[in-house]
Amino acid sequence: MNAPVAKPWVMDIAPYIPGRATTDDGRKVAKLSSNENPFGTPETARRAYAMAAAELERYPDASAADLRSALAAHYGIEADRIVYGTGSDEVLHLAAGSFAGVGDEIIYVRYGFAVYDIATRRVGATPVVAPDKDYATDVDAILAAVTEKTKVVFVANPNNPTGTYTVRAEIARLHAGLPAHVLLVLDQAYTEYLDPEDDDGGLELARTQTNVLVTRTFSKIFGLASERVGWGYGHPDLIGAMHRIRAPFSFGIGAGRAAVAALGDAAFIERSRSHNKACRAWFAQQIDAMGNKGLRAVPSKANFQLVLFEGDVTGEQAYKALMDAGYIVRWLPGQGLAHGLRITIGSEEEMRGVVEALRRLVGA
Repeated sequence: MNAPVAKPWVMDIAPYIPGRATTDDGRKVAKLSSNENPFGTPETARRAYAMAAAELERYPDASAADLRSALAAHYGIEADRIVYGTGSDEVLHLAAGSFAGVGDEIIYVRYGFAVYDIATRRVGATPVVAPDKDYATDVDAILAAVTEKTKVVFVANPNNPTGTYTVRAEIARLHAGLPAHVLLVLDQAYTEYLDPEDDDGGLELARTQTNVLVTRTFSKIFGLASERVGWGYGHPDLIGAMHRIRAPFSFGIGAGRAAVAALGDAAFIERSRSHNKACRAWFAQQIDAMGNKGLRAVPSKANFQLVLFEGDVTGEQAYKALMDAGYIVRWLPGQGLAHGLRITIGSEEEMRGVVEALRRLVGA
């Protein structure tokens, strides 16, 4: 019997697997698998969202004018150079779909965000994986992988799932080494967790160069993961091309208004950043203190910590032990990290509980 046949490059895609929220036996426990904000959502955003309930019959503004205006004012950028989507995931897909296709190549780093591979294969392009440098982005490896077929380079900074950070000078060197026709996509989903002095210069590159796109999201520090609001900033020609294939209504009225409100809640953002920095530093110290048991914390600048298990206890054993203890974390064997766990920085109580569970497991 004849039937539609999917494109072979689509069938080569490994579907995205989100972080789990329940245990194998169905228990709801502390969720530290999806890098969500432990403080929840700003109350200002909740109120803005709730007030939109009176307009459920209306389509949202397809131009997202209020959100673009708020972003422009907040970051000192031009509103007409902003594209928006259903989370930054859609913006990443728009970049691949606008500038690459069958016969082209897209580069991303080993241990990079899983969506890069999906976005690449979805358009029939060939994924090229650049080797890492101890779980961090290796600029020289990326540049060495560039060919005449290269159309897009994806780099997350800080990187997901490793949390590693590439300094401003290295980002500039990467851009300078790329041919002008290659689009450099700087995925800054976790940039609000950085200290001001850690600015990698991405927005300035996107302002002054024709081949740089910065993407960001409201899913992390702003506490709006369920509303799927993302955006990108770049040269007008880049943005214009991406708008041609963007979904006309990326998110609802309530989501847009909540995003504007969250953007303006400086106290919530600073509280989230400060807690994350202090709690992550403490957690990394506790992990490294178990180094004689084979545990190692990869240096992170994000709101999560990659913990490697290089001794007698495996990553899978630790994943199951933490689940039994009441904590869901992210085990990523499909991304070559069967020996590691990505653990969201949650509340102080949650992180102390994770440390105690790991200590019991390894006998520390």
